[in-house]
Amino acid sequence: MRGKILFLTGLGVGYVFGTKAGREKYNQISEAASKFWNDPRVKTRVDQVEGFVKEKAPEVAEFVSGNAKNAASKVGGKKNGGSTKPSGSDTTPTPTPSSSTSTTPSGSTSTS
Repeated sequence: MRGKILFLTGLGVGYVFGTKAGREKYNQISEAASKFWNDPRVKTRVDQVEGFVKEKAPEVAEFVSGNAKNAASKVGGKKNGGSTKPSGSDTTPTPTPSSSTSTTPSGSTSTS
């Protein structure tokens, strides 16, 4: 029982000192970040970057949108504006009325 009481006391003391040290370090980091962010040189650069982003945003949006549509059409098997072709249609030739070739029932091709 005595060991448990000593352990809990040590745990409590460690917690108090740890939180105090942790809070002090947090305050130091927070203060340094605040000084950095409020520096006039940093504010000037932030304003420059914001202007650049506002200027380039439409171009980037158009680029991303175009590439997304292109990727979606490739993944979905779509070509030329969204029309889909049935499987195997790219390899099947389409006969024209002026063609002088004919196919026999056995599958061989003859010319006339």
